[in-house]
Amino acid sequence: MAPGDAPLPPADPATTAGGDGGPATPDDPTPDDPTPDAAFRLPRTVEPVTYRLTLAPDLEAATFTGTAEIEVEVRQDTDRIVVNAADLDISGVELACGGRRLAGTVALDDEAERATFTFGAAGGAAVGATGEGAVGTAGGAAGGAPADAGPIPAGPATLRLSFTGVLNDKLRGFYRSTFTDQAGATRMIATTQFESTDARRAFPCWDEPDRKAVFEVTLVVDDGLAAFSNSAVMEESADPDAPGRRVVRFGPTMKMSTYLVAFVVGPLEATDPVDVDGVPVRVVHAPGKGHLAPYALEVAAHSLRFFTDYFGIRYPADKLDLVAIPDFAFGAMENLGCVTFRETALLVDPASAARTELERVADVVAHEIAHMWFGDLVTMKWWEGIWLNEAFATFMEVLCVDAFRPAWRRWVSFGLEREAALAVDGLAATRPVEYPVGSPEEADGMFDVLTYQKGGSVLRMLEQYLGADTFRDGVRRYLRAHSYGNTVTADLWQALEDASGEPVRAVMDSWILQGGHPLVALDGGSLAQQPFAYTPKRAGATSAIGDRWEVPVLVRSLDGPSDRLLLQDDPVPLPASVAGATDGSAAGAGGGSAPVVVNAGGWGVYRVGYGPDGLTALAGRLADLDPLERFNLFADTWALVLAGQGDLDGFLALAGRLSDREDPSTWTVVSGALGLLDRVATDAERPAVAAATRALLGAAAVDLGWEPRPGEGERVPTLRSLLVAALGTVGADQDVRAEAAGRFDRARDGGPAIDPDIESAVLQAVTAQVRDGDYESILARYRQPANPQEELRYLSALATFPDVDRCVATFDLAVTEVRTQNAPYLLTSLLANRVGGPAVWERVKEQWTVLLDRFPVNSHSRMLDGARTLCGDPALADDVTRFLTDHPLRSGQRSVEQMLERLAVNVAFAGRHRGGLGRSLAAVSGP
Repeated sequence: MAPGDAPLPPADPATTAGGDGGPATPDDPTPDDPTPDAAFRLPRTVEPVTYRLTLAPDLEAATFTGTAEIEVEVRQDTDRIVVNAADLDISGVELACGGRRLAGTVALDDEAERATFTFGAAGGAAVGATGEGAVGTAGGAAGGAPADAGPIPAGPATLRLSFTGVLNDKLRGFYRSTFTDQAGATRMIATTQFESTDARRAFPCWDEPDRKAVFEVTLVVDDGLAAFSNSAVMEESADPDAPGRRVVRFGPTMKMSTYLVAFVVGPLEATDPVDVDGVPVRVVHAPGKGHLAPYALEVAAHSLRFFTDYFGIRYPADKLDLVAIPDFAFGAMENLGCVTFRETALLVDPASAARTELERVADVVAHEIAHMWFGDLVTMKWWEGIWLNEAFATFMEVLCVDAFRPAWRRWVSFGLEREAALAVDGLAATRPVEYPVGSPEEADGMFDVLTYQKGGSVLRMLEQYLGADTFRDGVRRYLRAHSYGNTVTADLWQALEDASGEPVRAVMDSWILQGGHPLVALDGGSLAQQPFAYTPKRAGATSAIGDRWEVPVLVRSLDGPSDRLLLQDDPVPLPASVAGATDGSAAGAGGGSAPVVVNAGGWGVYRVGYGPDGLTALAGRLADLDPLERFNLFADTWALVLAGQGDLDGFLALAGRLSDREDPSTWTVVSGALGLLDRVATDAERPAVAAATRALLGAAAVDLGWEPRPGEGERVPTLRSLLVAALGTVGADQDVRAEAAGRFDRARDGGPAIDPDIESAVLQAVTAQVRDGDYESILARYRQPANPQEELRYLSALATFPDVDRCVATFDLAVTEVRTQNAPYLLTSLLANRVGGPAVWERVKEQWTVLLDRFPVNSHSRMLDGARTLCGDPALADDVTRFLTDHPLRSGQRSVEQMLERLAVNVAFAGRHRGGLGRSLAAVSGP
């Protein structure tokens, strides 16, 4: 599963930017096990083998009916069968076993989301081996067992159920999505989103990842509607019981988890299939959007071939449909053979898209296809292992896209994503990447930047330390050993140890099972580690940040070789090969002529501290650093400043030496730092922040100009956009603002379109001027976009007007008009608005219950993330902290706690520097 789109995420002030699949064994967990998940696990007495599901959605009524025939294996005599069920009315229960057919009753536990079935001759429903008996009806929680119920004998059995449900509007389970067709009519789709634990909202099931089974799906749909599921269509026929409907039967799937089941019904179209080495691949979309599908098909074909080769295992399904859903809570979902996406992550026109938007589509498509092996074919045993699924798919996505478009330098830009993870991981409220998970709400909390970006970064660090070929060999061992089964994290470490001979588990446990990351300091020619934290640990306070790590360190001299070492508890000297290249001394540790780069290549998941002399030495040779090394130098230096462990003047001096005109990553650190300075500055100091922004960024912007140049690198347009946005907002550059306004006006009046690579930046520079009529023009373009990317650009721009009334108007749109998949991200951008954020916060408090009811539960914490920037007024920050502490969320509360700590870090930064910025900024901008 890929995270959703955030329309204009706020400038970040803390940074810039198993088993073999066979029957369960007696060691499998039971409800009596003393493990965190025990209360949320079903009994192991009955195991599903095959589900035969028939579902008939009524799109107009937003309801569905269904039947399930589930072949099970009863492992020991029992008097009941317990399954997961939620929001379902189960109206019929029957069990065939031991040559008998037994009618059953059901007791529902809504809080536990369980249904308990008991069987016997209740209600006169005598059933024999061949006779037709009445199916028992569902009862309430007091249904109980039939008076003469006896044990269900061990052995095979078949459970038959009938049920009904509602197509909800909460973007989970079996839900409804709408779109406006080309004639202006509203059309409806019925679709699914089951991860983590929402398959139970579509059909009764064993909704646990290690209860794998085969699924045979049949959909009964109205004529004129298309139907899709995990497998290819085996048969279509008219419904003999309902004229105007047809029955679509799909083939059996491989053995897989319930959360990977999918079905989609609606007035949709599919592209002609593209044959990828025998696998038919299609893009499914709303009518009229077929012209936006070819790029995704190109990426999918590349990804299928790339992963088949990398994993050494054929694609495990019989077809691959990529389905664009208008309303979708996440970025995409890796349902086997039927991957669902939000439209912006799949449908795109390369001629009118920014390079970053094309990269986003490539990332998400590659991420989900990687899951077909790592997650679908081999699955975690329980939800604490979801990090491995998502971290590995994140790692593989970047590896695949880097091969797809090498000029994008995807591993360099991934540094920004890792930095976003480190910004959370330096908090006391961080968490281990893997931790015990019990309830579904705890499982939902795993889908965050620590699972995806930190986890993916740690895997990249391990790959670079072991070597790419060795790492791949270990992954292949893992997948071959556990295909169609379930695993725990240690299974992967074992496979990598077998392939490499290295102590992988000992090293990786220190990164996965404790939170935080180290600061590796270079001092006196030696390296030492200590935990990095944004705030000092207070006596008696709890923190998830660990104490020591097994740190794989790559070091190099700028004038000589590189080497590797494993940093453990005690300081270690630099390798002789590297130290010798510096005349026996390291930069900042004795004046050696050649600075040493710690974290050579830039793959390590840790901060580096060089000290003032080392920083000065590297600042003089920025051009000799690789782009990712240069980015890390700036990001680590800024993190130390934010933590009160580094000097702001030193960071600004470093920024003044930056002359790169190719790669945007390092410039992102500088612009993000300036954004925080602008937010914490006094009114009297803000002009100095603007002047420093122009001084630091202006020359690069002039050099790059406004138009693409022949032969320029593919990442240059992203840099151009970054510079325009920063200068047009924080920099208050009048020339930039005038040029942006002119381009916007001409495009609005029918002239040349704005270059998509800089359109979002132009819009920010325009909204910063708060001209009459611009809000209405941007709103109209949002409502009538040419493509999904344009819709998101203009929606994002509505949140950037530095004007209270316009921010409040956009808030009202978010709670009425904007799709619930986008509105939470729009709110977080509004909260991050320097001028309108405080007023929006008041509206959030006033409409708290409305917001929680309207938006999907898994997006509640996301709508609050921008509040971490409300740091200019300590009283406002205190109010945010009090309210959110007094109103905890049911899901995502850990993320809220992290946000509040980041807010406190920013307030502390403001307290240290506000009122004294003029002197620091004068050094880079002049008097």
